[in-house]
Amino acid sequence: QVQLVESGGGLVQAGGSLRLSCAASGRTSSIYAMGWFRQAPGKEREFVASIYWSGSSAEYAESVKGRVTISRDNAKNTMYLQMNSLKPEDTAVYYCAAKVRGGSYYSPSPYDYWGQGTQVTVSS
Repeated sequence: QVQLVESGGGLVQAGGSLRLSCAASGRTSSIYAMGWFRQAPGKEREFVASIYWSGSSAEYAESVKGRVTISRDNAKNTMYLQMNSLKPEDTAVYYCAAKVRGGSYYSPSPYDYWGQGTQVTVSS
């Protein structure tokens, strides 16, 4: 089992920045890749970014590309999401997720473990 805990959400004005963190514990050696998803009220959960747990390759949603950077610190078992130039449409609950095998990075279903989510609100 892997446990994930997000932190770093909050209220920020449009154009501002936030850094989200996701601390992993438990069987972290089983993690193959991790990702960030978000879900706004009344909308489906959508992919934001993903990163291999042992490597630097990352994927980004087109809606955030150029404004968001995903990274991880394996020594701390922590993944980060640096978000800049935030827009009101970025407002959502942000979830981190971990998967133990390959498969699509863009769909929530292949991910095996999820955090509880952290609220990000961007005011205009």
